[in-house]
Amino acid sequence: MRIKGQVARTAGALLMALIFYCAPAYAQTLSPEEQRIASYVDAHTDEALQLLERAVNTRSATADLAGVRRVGRIFKTQFESLGLTAKWIEMPKGMNRAGHLFAERRGTRGRRLLLIGHLDTVLEGKPFQRDGEVVRGNGTVDMKAGNIVILYALKALHNVGALEGSQVIVALTGDEENVGAPVEVSRRDLLEAARRSDVALGFEAAIGDTATVARRGSSDWRLQVTGTTAHSSGIFGADTGSGAIFEAARILNAFYEQLRTERYLTFNPSVMVGGTDVTFDDREDRGTAGGKTNVIPQTVIIRGDLRFISEKQRDAAKARMQEIVARSLPLTKAQITFEDNYPAMSPTEENYALLKLFDQASRDLGLGAVEAFDPGGRGAGDISFVAPLVKGLDGLGVEGGGSHTPDEFMELDSLPRQIKRVALLIYRLTR
Repeated sequence: MRIKGQVARTAGALLMALIFYCAPAYAQTLSPEEQRIASYVDAHTDEALQLLERAVNTRSATADLAGVRRVGRIFKTQFESLGLTAKWIEMPKGMNRAGHLFAERRGTRGRRLLLIGHLDTVLEGKPFQRDGEVVRGNGTVDMKAGNIVILYALKALHNVGALEGSQVIVALTGDEENVGAPVEVSRRDLLEAARRSDVALGFEAAIGDTATVARRGSSDWRLQVTGTTAHSSGIFGADTGSGAIFEAARILNAFYEQLRTERYLTFNPSVMVGGTDVTFDDREDRGTAGGKTNVIPQTVIIRGDLRFISEKQRDAAKARMQEIVARSLPLTKAQITFEDNYPAMSPTEENYALLKLFDQASRDLGLGAVEAFDPGGRGAGDISFVAPLVKGLDGLGVEGGGSHTPDEFMELDSLPRQIKRVALLIYRLTR
């Protein structure tokens, strides 16, 4: 009996040691309230996944105005249950955009936060489907799951009373994938919210254990070249010149030779139409061209984009492109115009300081380090509009892939991981 008792005690001790060993590492590094926040996330992950399924199965491509509003109503009810004042902001009818969902609570404690997501998707897409440790469906990673991260981080904080006294604005735009024009109207409310905030957090997809301290801005450009049309036998002559296509080729090659080596600066001529008879639809970025092999081409139209890490880099690139365009070949002329779309989210010291806080929160949770993602690998996003006004961090959504394709997916284990990281970051920013 004594041997059996010793065995039992030994087994019991081993069991307790195993339980202790398997306990979350953050139990040793978080305050009791922070532990309760993390535990709430663990206990409600299935609930969060069910809400994500409902949101994904509510189709909301940007042009599906009714669908975007339906997804907005799903989240509006949820934010109101946390004591936030939620409202739907309509856009003018002529813009053909559904509008935005904003939810807010006011307070004076800690940093004032702006949490940015979006309700629309690029495609109508496929329904929600769980496939082992992956969840498939349009809008999973980009970015209905990002909205779930926002919501359940706030739910975890609300559960322990940690939202009391803090100011939080949630901005879920309805047209991030195809921003409504004019931008001054479609992003007016987002900019106004940024002016009343200290920190902006964006919930586009995470890429590994990284967060985004910078995103490149984007502008469009349009190049139109004209030349003298005549019989091709006279090309390069004093009375005919070089023709529009040679001039366009000269300009593009000069762009390539002189600008392509600058870090974070890219320029892409995406469509080109040239010939004797040319039509071009700037709204659709498509056109037609006709000509004969024995006729010097008269017109070339090219559309492209420009991406940059700062407004200074953008302005310098524009000036250099204008200079290149101005050096016309004989009897040709060219004009380049620019349309600014997204400003840059530059990699500021304040953004890196936010990353350091996020990294520490992740480490304290036992989830490992978080590093800065290379800004050259990300496109523009809604946080870019507010970046000139407020410090920020993006890429706080879930991990996955296939964005903007029918094969979009989310890695299931990234959902609770990101909710915990974000909840702890918000908690510490608002203390």
